[in-house]
Amino acid sequence: MTEYKLYGMAASLYTGKVRAYMRRNQIPFIEEKAGGERFNTVVREAVGRWIIPVIETPDGDFVQDGTDILDHFEAKGYSTQSIYPEDPRLKTIAYLFELFGSEGMLRAAMHYRWNFDETNLKFLQHTFEDVLPNGLTKEEREPVFMHASGRMRKAAINFGVTPETYQTVEDSYAEFLSLFEAHLEDRPFLLGGCPTIGDYGLFSPLYAHLARDPKPLHLMQTTAPRVYRWTERMNAPEHVIDERMLKSGDVLFDGNVIPETLKALMRFIAEDYLPEISAHVAFTNQWLGEQTDSKLAPTSLGRGIGMAEFNWRGHTVKTAVMPYRTYLLQRLHDSFDGLKVDEQASVRALLSETNLAEILELRSSRRVIRKNHLEAWDV
Repeated sequence: MTEYKLYGMAASLYTGKVRAYMRRNQIPFIEEKAGGERFNTVVREAVGRWIIPVIETPDGDFVQDGTDILDHFEAKGYSTQSIYPEDPRLKTIAYLFELFGSEGMLRAAMHYRWNFDETNLKFLQHTFEDVLPNGLTKEEREPVFMHASGRMRKAAINFGVTPETYQTVEDSYAEFLSLFEAHLEDRPFLLGGCPTIGDYGLFSPLYAHLARDPKPLHLMQTTAPRVYRWTERMNAPEHVIDERMLKSGDVLFDGNVIPETLKALMRFIAEDYLPEISAHVAFTNQWLGEQTDSKLAPTSLGRGIGMAEFNWRGHTVKTAVMPYRTYLLQRLHDSFDGLKVDEQASVRALLSETNLAEILELRSSRRVIRKNHLEAWDV
């Protein structure tokens, strides 16, 4: 089989998601750092911006965005087991955790990376060399890193990480780790014996930031060892069957019997992330209503359209409204809309039980699509 190329970074959330999938499904690939010459010329021009991850196919085509890349491989039949469950309830849960992991855990990911320099900085300076231009001397690399890291520290603020919220971010993350740790006691992955798109969504922050950077790595290993073992399992090419958990390595559990530990995680999402995504959809719809038709032409949206305010665990927080989140949310909606009436009723009942029924109504007045590697408004 001809090799793919993966352009990314060791410390990148979304590169980690793609790398783990390719390893597990034994897809031959070479990884090239995003600071290389080819990435900064050919690849960057092809995808229209500096963004990772990107794969280059054996035919010379490019696919950008972690979710789009996994869907590319899924469509081509590379998945040893499909990452999309057939059971309606499990599929909805998988999409929910894809959204939450990819976007709802960014506060913890950014806080634990950028607010503990006494522990993390030396490691980060080294790992960020993946995206620095080739040919820089040691003296030149430091100021370039400081400039790049300065941008990321500002981005953390746009995700709601401020001195006022630091302790709450840590408390929230500790609660999540405790809940996920309990859930993984009896199963190797989120929904049973193999990873789904929900696992890959969670893996993005839980590996690249929270299981590699020194400060959160120590926290995870000492307070949630099963979660850390899950990150290792997700990142390994071999399939490990632990008979204490499951007799088969490729079985998801029955969607009609959702474990209480999973319901607890879903209620956590309702408390921790539902207010934010609700505020983002409301902001988006108001913003759309204020735009002219020419402004809404199907062109690139950029990463954000403004800042939305909401209450998060007792704090008034403002975070950047990114249409990409709407794109991921639509995936849950599209899956739900394609179900039979009785299946929809079953999904609604589960979401109501876990305080998440509102998420089915959070719809933007205009769809977000991916066109030429960019987010765009649909016509």
